Amino acid sequence: MKLINPRNQIQLGSVSTSRTELIDLIKAWLAISIAFAILLRSSLPSPNFLISFMVASLSVGFGFIAHELAHKVVAQKYGCQAEFRSWDKMLILAVVMSFFGFIIAAPGAVMISGPVGKKRNGKISAAGAIANLIVAGLFLSLLLIPVTGVFFLIARYGFMINTWLALFNMLPIGIFDGKKVLNWSKPVYATIVIVSIAFLALQGIIF
Repeated sequence: MKLINPRNQIQLGSVSTSRTELIDLIKAWLAISIAFAILLRSSLPSPNFLISFMVASLSVGFGFIAHELAHKVVAQKYGCQAEFRSWDKMLILAVVMSFFGFIIAAPGAVMISGPVGKKRNGKISAAGAIANLIVAGLFLSLLLIPVTGVFFLIARYGFMINTWLALFNMLPIGIFDGKKVLNWSKPVYATIVIVSIAFLALQGIIF
């Protein structure tokens, strides 16, 4: 399966991408950010949509991008073709559902073509959750400074949402990353889950 048309290819250092992938990433980032901005407005001190969009895009949106690109970079490290493709119907559904107070977040996935065994598949799958935990840790460091105003909101939701993204993706069922990680390495799976739960416990203390 050819994911990248040579005429469409863009090389960023050692990472290959394409105009199609960049457009899909932007579409998914915008849709997820808009959906969460609508959802967050009721819980923010200011009803200003631009503020809620800024908070959502830099917390949820950044976490989503980090998660998907981590999958991609590790897959390409193993010589696979890997490109993100958005699921446009799910993006529209996410925005529509946000008006009803909840979100079904399935913006898309990294499509991988190449030699992937159980070990490599596990490492590729673990990369997404690990990226979310790293991002959560960065937001946590901002909370410990501490920051105030809109920067506090971005750090707070960034810490919370990226922690939940890491833990949610470790569900060992269906197409979730957790099943592939568990099949590869129980210690790695346990480490990701334990760190995620520890971050959740910290949220209870901080907030």
